[in-house]
Parts: sequence; C-alpha cells; structure tokens
Amino acid sequence: MKFEHISELGRLERNLEENTAFQRESVLAILKKVREQGDAALFELTETFDGVCLGSLEVKAQEIEDAYDELGEEMIAVIREAAANIREYHEKQKRHSWFFTRDDGTMLGQQVTPLDSVGIYVPGGTAAYPSSVLMGAIPAQVAGVERIVLVSPPGKDEKLPAAVLVAANEAGVKHMFKVGGAQAVGALAYGTETIPKVDKITGPGNIYVALAKREVFGLVDIDMIAGPSEIAVLADETANARYIAADLLSQAEHDPRSAAILVTTSEKLGCDVIDEVKSQLDSLPRKEIAMEAIASYGAVYIVDTMEEGIEAINRIAPEHLEIMTEDPMSLLGKIRHAGAIFLGEYSSEPVGDYFAGSNHVLPTSGTARFSSPLNVDDFMKKSSVIRYSKQAMLENGRKISAFARLEGLEAHARAIDVRLEGKP
Repeated sequence: MKFEHISELGRLERNLEENTAFQRESVLAILKKVREQGDAALFELTETFDGVCLGSLEVKAQEIEDAYDELGEEMIAVIREAAANIREYHEKQKRHSWFFTRDDGTMLGQQVTPLDSVGIYVPGGTAAYPSSVLMGAIPAQVAGVERIVLVSPPGKDEKLPAAVLVAANEAGVKHMFKVGGAQAVGALAYGTETIPKVDKITGPGNIYVALAKREVFGLVDIDMIAGPSEIAVLADETANARYIAADLLSQAEHDPRSAAILVTTSEKLGCDVIDEVKSQLDSLPRKEIAMEAIASYGAVYIVDTMEEGIEAINRIAPEHLEIMTEDPMSLLGKIRHAGAIFLGEYSSEPVGDYFAGSNHVLPTSGTARFSSPLNVDDFMKKSSVIRYSKQAMLENGRKISAFARLEGLEAHARAIDVRLEGKP
C-alpha cells in the first residue's frame, strides 16, 4: 500500500474479460455437457473438479439433523439472530400491487408477483459461507418465492458444511444439492433429473461461476456478475488509523484482486494507516492473499478537501464505503455511487456482512453507478394492468390510431378503428 495521485484511480479497474478466453471455453463445454447429460454430467464433473465421488446429489434430512448437532447451540443462536435481522430489514423493502382510476372509467395499475423459483449459489469446497445462504434465501422468501433451490460444492467428506445446512434450514430452504462450479449453474438453468430448473440464479462464485451465469442469462435471470471485493474508506484527521487498517484488511483477505482504498484529507492519517496495515498483516492467517491484494490494489489518496474526496469516491463507486469523519451523516447525501455505506467508526464493514440486516451481495467493479444490492425486488416482477372504458376509447381512439399510423403500423390503427365504428 502506498500513496497515489487521484489521477491514478483508473489503475483499480478490473475487468471480468481479462484473461477469460480459456475459462469461457471450459464453461461452454461444461454447460453443454450438463444440458445434454443431466445428473450423469454432475456426478462426473464433481468427481473431476472437486475430487468427490458422490452417492447422491440431494442433501438428506439426516445430514441437516447432524449439522445442528455439529454446529452447537451458541452458533445456531447467532445464525438465528442474524436471520431475524436480515428478515426485518428486507420486509421493509417489499412492494405491493397498486391501481388507480380516472374520471373516464379507465383503470391502470401494477400487479406485483413473486418469481416461481430461484436458485442460490453458495461458494464452498474449502470454506463455509452461511452468510451467503441467508443473504440470498431470506429476501427471496420475503418476496414470496415458492421454490428456493440451493447449490454448493461438497467437501471431501461428500457433505456441505454444517453452518451452510443450518443457515439454509433456518432460512426455509427445502431443496439443497451438493454440486458447485459452472455445472451447478447449468443444472439450475436447464434442470436435470434431480435438480429443478429455476427462473433466476443468484449468489457469488469464482470466475467459472460468473462466466456460467453470464452464458445462461436470457434463459434465466441472474442477479449480477460479481467481481473481486472492494472497500473504500473516506476519512478525515479524526479517524482511527487502527480501525481503518483492520477494515481494509477485512476485504484484502478475500482475494488477491480485492481493492482496499483510503481517501483522506490527512497525510498523517495516511501514513499511520500504512504502518498499521503492515503491522496487522503479520498475524493474519490469510496473510499471503491480503499482501498480494494490498500490493496490487491497495492505495492511499491524499486530497486537499473533503469535496475532492467525495468526488473520488463517486468515481470509484465502491462495493463497500466507510465514512470515518467527524460528522459522517453530513456527507451521506453527497455520495451518489456506493453499494453499501457504513457511517462512523463502529460501523465496520463486517457488521453488514453478517449481522446488521442489510444485504452483503453488492455491486462491484464500479457497477454501483447503475445497480443496487441484492434486494426483495430482485425476486419479484411487475405486470402492467390496463382496463380502458368505452368512454375513454371514444375520447382517445382517433389519437391512438393516428399515433399507430405515424409509426407505419396499420394493423395497430385498425384494431382501434373497429372499436370506433360501433359495430358488434
């Protein structure tokens, strides 16, 4: 991590297209195999890529029961409380159908309905991510989705992690399968003998999962193409350098391509944060990953004014933004582009990752300029409702047919004209 000039912000851009030609070719081959061979392909590919020879793709009831025994009451209670917080937050996002009428008898409205089925991809294999289960399943359930299908790569013991199974069960997921990678995305998109086809696929994954989601988009919907994690901290001289360093490293440990950025008006704070990052790195279990991320995508930007700092943040459009200033609320309204905004020194990014209730599936790679965190709307769709009265047709029909003829669509115009003729 070093000081950089604001003009170097473009260095932080990371494109999904970089070096993906080989991966895309592999993904296309995997998807074709799953589409043509179904379950047989899933068993074969799981053995090839995960080194696991599965007896069954579906998680059995006994495995869930065993997971509760393995996890223990203390962590079960934590998962339940986190789930309650997430549910409370997302309940407030739920939309409802609406209608209105005009004096001429016209009724217009919007009917809101949940998707029928959703697939949630949960990364795994060498790690457990119960938080990803809760963040995907609970908004879908709040929206009213009837069938939620979870897929996640199995460990060498042919099982999913206990924490993942408990989180899924607590979130009300009834369909859980032990398959990961691009083949899991294919199974959700096409359906197999065991895994049902879904209407939308959500959840983060590696480059193969991301590319597979891109390839099946259109056949099914997807949430987003997630890139490496990012955190930006906007701070003044009142901020705590130790807290900032810890928060920057909390994202740097994710991936060698994770970005960790400090934008500050205080050169002293910048120096202190760099020293703290070096000191805290020494004791991190994932030190090598964090070091590579900090070296490649870590930066400290010194700005002359807070307005200049805000401009830099809006250019970065970070996945996570922490504002550590004397009065963070006074700056909130000036932030136009950020996935999640954390205000004050006790609003550490992991608070949002696990427990506060907001969703941690966030736009990355600058896409916060035009997209939002995963939310209840992602699991619902809207239908326009139109009921035109005879009075409204008589008053407006000629205008409508004229508009149709303006576009050269005579059949459209005639569909209106036959109603204006008054003949049965």
